[in-house]
Amino acid sequence: MDLIDDPTPGSNTPEFTVGEIAGAVKKLVEAELGWVRVRGEVGRVVLARSGHLYFDLKDDRNVLSCMTWKGQVPGIGVMPEEGMEVVAEGRMTASGFQSKFSLNAQHVAVAGEGALMALLEKRKKQLAAEGLFDDARKRPLPFLPEVIGVVTSPQGAVIRDILHRLRDRFPRKVLVWPVAVQGQACAPEVARAIEGFNALTPGGALPRPDLLIVARGGGSIEDLWGFNEEIVARAAAASEIPLISAVGHETDTTLIDFVSDKRAPTPTAAAELAVPVRLELLAWVEAQGARVSGGLSRLIQQRKTRLADLARALPRPEGLTASARQRLDHMDARLPQALTAAASKKRLRLSEVAGALRPQALRQGLSERARALTTAAERLAAGHARQDKRRREVLATQSSRLRPERLERDLVRAGEAFTRLERRFAAVAGTQTATWRRQLEGLERLRLSMGYEATLERGYAVVRDGETVVTSKSGAEEASALEIQFSDGRFSVGGERPKPAPKRATKPSPPDEEQGSLF
Repeated sequence: MDLIDDPTPGSNTPEFTVGEIAGAVKKLVEAELGWVRVRGEVGRVVLARSGHLYFDLKDDRNVLSCMTWKGQVPGIGVMPEEGMEVVAEGRMTASGFQSKFSLNAQHVAVAGEGALMALLEKRKKQLAAEGLFDDARKRPLPFLPEVIGVVTSPQGAVIRDILHRLRDRFPRKVLVWPVAVQGQACAPEVARAIEGFNALTPGGALPRPDLLIVARGGGSIEDLWGFNEEIVARAAAASEIPLISAVGHETDTTLIDFVSDKRAPTPTAAAELAVPVRLELLAWVEAQGARVSGGLSRLIQQRKTRLADLARALPRPEGLTASARQRLDHMDARLPQALTAAASKKRLRLSEVAGALRPQALRQGLSERARALTTAAERLAAGHARQDKRRREVLATQSSRLRPERLERDLVRAGEAFTRLERRFAAVAGTQTATWRRQLEGLERLRLSMGYEATLERGYAVVRDGETVVTSKSGAEEASALEIQFSDGRFSVGGERPKPAPKRATKPSPPDEEQGSLF
């Protein structure tokens, strides 16, 4: 049998799909590695919107991708931060979608105490830069709180020491919120306890505390690490209730000590800061009461003495008000009569004024004023003539007795005096004439404003049937011919158009204000 050469070398190698290769690699990685612990420096950290956590672990040459699913994040332990050296535990897996292998990290711990201190220092600087350590934002502790909330473990000596010290100094109501004080559950439980106390309603069925104490006994830095978590520090800083931190012994320091309103070296010292000593307060109150009583007694005695001295110098109260009471009684008796008389007088004056405003009365008053003005003008002219005649006669008599030179001087002086008198007469006559003219013009304007011609100027019209004024539709329908009067004339409707009414005579111009000479 002859051998036939294979035209394509390796053509008998089995073929795999991409999915088969990806599945084989995934099984190989998970079977060979399984559960591992990896130490490295945290690189990129991303908390996705879905709740999954993605981060990188790296050394000087390689990078390992890590992910923690949403349900695994609460139990991860230490939340990884960029630059932190950690030990991550979990299962290795591979993804055919991107041809990558990664670590499903289910627990993360800081690698060594030195790394913990470096992380603590980094968080401290970050929170200090945000101002959470500033003294200006720290609230004063209440002097005597009604209810004290304690966040600690219900077992152990811490809660017993706090209750014992409160009972010795000043018994108060205490609400205990049990939490884990170390381990993975410590930080979230302490943060929720602080937020829960702040969420209580003041005066409700479960009263809201006036003061919070977060307490724990001493321990190593790993034991106290839950109180160094950022969520605990931010919860303490956001607390509206004043907070005392009493974590560890006097030499132990955690982040919550810096953000709390007051730090106590021990839980027992926190109870001493929370309330004063009752017996000391009672003694102080009694002493202050004695001082107040003595001061009030002395003040009252001084005021009584001063009041007695002033009372002797004052007149009797009845004498101070007797005159005013008499005037008040007199005015009270006269007031009704005065009001009645004033009302009657005003009513009479109103009737007189209303009667004088009738058109006929106005026309009559205008005629009387015109006649009075004419008579005054005639009397003024006659008086001027008589006075001129008398002066001429006196002048003729004096001229016959005086010498020409003296007569000439006297004549000049008399002429000047006469001129001044003439000017005075002219000024008086002009002023009086102008006053009468203004009064006549005012009466004329009043008469025109009260007549119906003024109403026609505003756009109205008068409808007549002959000499009868038509005021209704039925009267207009019965009329044979209508005449409409406007402000500028009359207009016929249905008959012969009348001739336009002659225009009213223009008012004569007022005489010259300057009075002429009598000569």
